[in-house]
Amino acid sequence: MTSMENNNEIILWKESLFMWGAIIGAVLLLILAAHDGLSEMVRAWETREEYSHGYMIPVITLFLIWQKSDHLSRMPFVGSWYGLGALIIGITIILIGNLGAIATVIQYGFLISLISVAFALTGVNAFKQIIIPLLILGFMMPLPSFVLLGLSSELQLISSQLGVAVIRLFDISVYLEGNVIDLGSYKLQVVEACSGLNYLFPLMSLAFVAAYFYHAPIWKRAIIFLSSIPVTILMNSFRIGVIGVLVEYWGQSQAEGFLHDFEGWVVFMACIAILILEMWLLNKIGGNNKSLQEVFGFEFPESPPESAQVNKRKLPTPFKAVMALLVIASAGIFALGKNENIIPERENFIEFPMVIGEWNGKRDRLEQIYLDALKLDDYVIADYHNSNGEKVNFYSAYYETQQAGEAAHSPRTCIPGGGWRIKSHDQKIIKGLTSVNGGPLSVNRLLIQKGDFTQVVYYWFKMRERNQTSEYSLKLYLIWDAITRNRTDMALVRFTTVSMGSENIADADARIESLLNEVYPVLNKYIPE
Repeated sequence: MTSMENNNEIILWKESLFMWGAIIGAVLLLILAAHDGLSEMVRAWETREEYSHGYMIPVITLFLIWQKSDHLSRMPFVGSWYGLGALIIGITIILIGNLGAIATVIQYGFLISLISVAFALTGVNAFKQIIIPLLILGFMMPLPSFVLLGLSSELQLISSQLGVAVIRLFDISVYLEGNVIDLGSYKLQVVEACSGLNYLFPLMSLAFVAAYFYHAPIWKRAIIFLSSIPVTILMNSFRIGVIGVLVEYWGQSQAEGFLHDFEGWVVFMACIAILILEMWLLNKIGGNNKSLQEVFGFEFPESPPESAQVNKRKLPTPFKAVMALLVIASAGIFALGKNENIIPERENFIEFPMVIGEWNGKRDRLEQIYLDALKLDDYVIADYHNSNGEKVNFYSAYYETQQAGEAAHSPRTCIPGGGWRIKSHDQKIIKGLTSVNGGPLSVNRLLIQKGDFTQVVYYWFKMRERNQTSEYSLKLYLIWDAITRNRTDMALVRFTTVSMGSENIADADARIESLLNEVYPVLNKYIPE
């Protein structure tokens, strides 16, 4: 504990009403500047189960800062100009997010700005007392859509595989195809909601707070936090396996309704119990004779000594500069208004021709469970046959915007969920076709296999005049176009064909390219530039 003494008298520092007003005013100005992004964040808390814990995170942060109030009262707030420099970066990120109408960018800009304001107010020594509570605010931020989609897909596959292992322990015959568990009489679909993310994010937040309170070496704290990931995966997989066993013996009602949700609550409570058991076991390592209650530092702030001299804090000069910057920045962002994404005019895919050249198509439909996961705005899926009876599947999904969890799913992420194994992935130039920017049309080419079946897949992402094959450069162009054009619309274009028996793969390639050459000139009506 740091203290200042003058003739053996303890000096304490207390915030005046004016300082509290300035602090609250700075926070409100930040909220005004980041309003659109924060509104989307709260909407994610309300609509996405994996982020439902978000409401509690600010409360936890405020409690942890209050818990340090006795330490902070013995430290003068000297301010730091580094906080002003960091705030400039944070405000710039918020501005970019507002110009591009990208909620995730605004949210992380807000977090950087809020931490910067605290640094500019307190200075280095006092800031060290509150940096961890402030970083905990990061757990309330929704992940970028493409990160969330990739993580969810991977967890679905892992949970399905481990869940099947649990079912087989009960000597039940079961077949796994991607993330579909086939029990014969019933198929369990391990969808996005069952990936474990609704446990993972809350449990990681809780484990981080537990590690913060846990008075132990840093390596023990790291174990507590990091172990929340495998604990969640294993327990979620166990839950899926138990549901499979219950369905096998007592019917599909065991996988639905109240019982399904109750099982989820029991699993989460079990995860918390495992974390507590970990801390108890770690506490026994290293000859520590203290009880878990003693090393779990849940303390309340001490009352100040009656003899202490109390001084009123003054606003540090760096914080005054921060306030001036926040007033200017918030006024400027507010004056810009909400930057809405432009939704271009286009033909709906329902009008997409089913007769193209020598190819005749039969329109298909996606099941609602997939539509709920994909969150697309329009799509077409059809099987096209040529005069030789050869078949190529064509699919395109269009997204008007890519906000609030709505983003194109990469086939490389989704294909394993259907039980297919990606044997090879490369780029292929399509002869005779030219991109709008003048270069040759390049596409992703996948060779995938499941059992004795082999498929060839061509796909790319069409974003205005660009035909992109890289999922990563796509995100950079998304931000650029959002800022410069107010557009985040995009489409996935995919062609798939089965390689028949001993057929040469080159014949399957030729079949796809034949249909692709016919479809490509038509796409601009349905996927605007």
